[in-house]
Parts: sequence; C-alpha cells; structure tokens
Amino acid sequence: MITWPTITTRFYMPLPVAKRRRKDEDGVDTITNGWYIEKKEIMSSKTFGIISDVHGNIAALKTAISILEERDNIDQLLWLGDYFSLGPAPREVLDVMLKYKDSIILRGNHERYLKERIWEHEAPTIEGMSPDDPVCQGIVQHQQWTYEQIGKEGIDFIDEMRISHRDSFETFLLEFTHAWYERDEQPPSLAEAITWRNHVKQQYPAIKQFLFIHGHIHIPRAEENGNIKVLCPVSTGLPFDGLTKGAVAFLTLGSELQWEVHRFDYDLDATLDLLEERKPPFYRNLQNTVRYAEIRNEFV
Repeated sequence: MITWPTITTRFYMPLPVAKRRRKDEDGVDTITNGWYIEKKEIMSSKTFGIISDVHGNIAALKTAISILEERDNIDQLLWLGDYFSLGPAPREVLDVMLKYKDSIILRGNHERYLKERIWEHEAPTIEGMSPDDPVCQGIVQHQQWTYEQIGKEGIDFIDEMRISHRDSFETFLLEFTHAWYERDEQPPSLAEAITWRNHVKQQYPAIKQFLFIHGHIHIPRAEENGNIKVLCPVSTGLPFDGLTKGAVAFLTLGSELQWEVHRFDYDLDATLDLLEERKPPFYRNLQNTVRYAEIRNEFV
C-alpha cells in the first residue's frame, strides 16, 4: 500500500508567500507556501479543489475562489486549463491566477493557441473546424485579442504550465489534464481510458482505483468501468450544460472516494455587460453562450 506523509492545511490570503522550510517547536519539518502546510502527519484523507475552463470570466472565478476559501479541508488546488480566451477579462483572470503560482496549473488547448500565435498560421483551425468557417475565424481573432490583453507576462506564465499531473494517495492513482496528455482538444473515451489504466497499472501494482480527471468539454462527466472512473467538473466560467451557474469540484480520497461538483450563482450580468463594454472579437456569440449556458453561434 502506498502511504503518503500528509498534511493539515489552511488556506489563507493574500498569496503567494515565499516557500521556506523550518522546524516547529516539536521538531517537525514544516513547509510554508501559498497553501499553508502546517505539519506533516499521517493523513487519513486528501482533498483536491479543482477549477477548470474559466475562459476569461472574472466574476465566476472570483466566486469560485471565495467558495474555496470557505472550505478548511483543501489539501491541493488544481487548475485544469483554458483560463483567458473566450471571455471579457483575460487580464483580470491572469492577475488572480498569478497569486496561485504555487498550485498545480495545467495548460489547455486555448493556452496552446496563444503560445503558438495561431492567428499567424497560414490556415488557422480550431478543433477540426474549417479555416473558412466564420465561427472559427471569430474565435481565432479572439485569440489574438486575448494575447494582446495578457501580454508577455501572460505568455511567460503559460510557459510554466504543465500538460498533465499524476498523483497518488493510498491505493488511488490520479491523472489530471485538460483533455488528455496525448491531445488537448479531445478527452479520452471510456475505452481509451481503460487502455490507459491497463498500461499504467503495470507500473503501480499497489493501486486499486484509477481516476482520470479532465476539463475541456464544459459538461459534467462521470463514467466508470470496474476500477477506473473518468470525471469532468463542468466549467468554472463557461458551462455548456444549460445551467447558468459556475462550477468548482472537490475530490476527496480516503476510506472511500467522494466527488462533488459544486454549482454556484455568480454575477452573470456583470460578465455580459463587460463583453458589451469591451466588444472583443466574437463577443455577441460569447454573450449567447454565457446567457444560455450552451453554444449558440448565431452571429457570423
């Protein structure tokens, strides 16, 4: 059995705080960083807080952060990609995220578009769309606008992001990624996830439960087959499931697995108004998506 020396955590603001090591009064090694780790103990459970697919929605992100602050049992904060593009406030989202650089931040396909400067490609395409499709062209133009908003600081921040993160606790193995480490525009099917499990379990013979957690699709997902589960926490800032609420997820591992997707109200009108005020490329279609929580590309 894999055992992890674990942690009692306390989330606090402001962040970040420089990481340092010290011995406490009992001689116990202590690490301090943006997530305050007080003492190493044998942990009976571990809880992850998960943010995914913010898409420039600063109102939804601020509400998500406030919900995380209210929980006193978060051991690790993870971000599953797609933070800046397709929303009105990429710079403001960047400013918030820079306070959480010590958390685990994964790159999504939209971060890749920014890094590659996709609008400079000869025939830019997104998720298989034709370069001649007006919707594709609008999204590409929006990428360029987003790039200009976040500047070099934002691109440098993207350069530090990981593609995926693998973790384990007790007899659980977890793979976190935006869509998949093999491709960032399509998560694995359940059959592909089973193949992944069969491959990695040879490296981890003590593991009994395999979890694959991804973002990207903006709708809830909870599929399982035997000892593998594939989970998606909807989207923090741009859901596509018809429910006009943001989402954060909590994954707790211990004697059993607990998966909670917390849906929350936020100032949706503020997001719509900011899109109207700033008028980034593709903004009317984005207003529709925010307003109805589904893709409605009615304006070309």
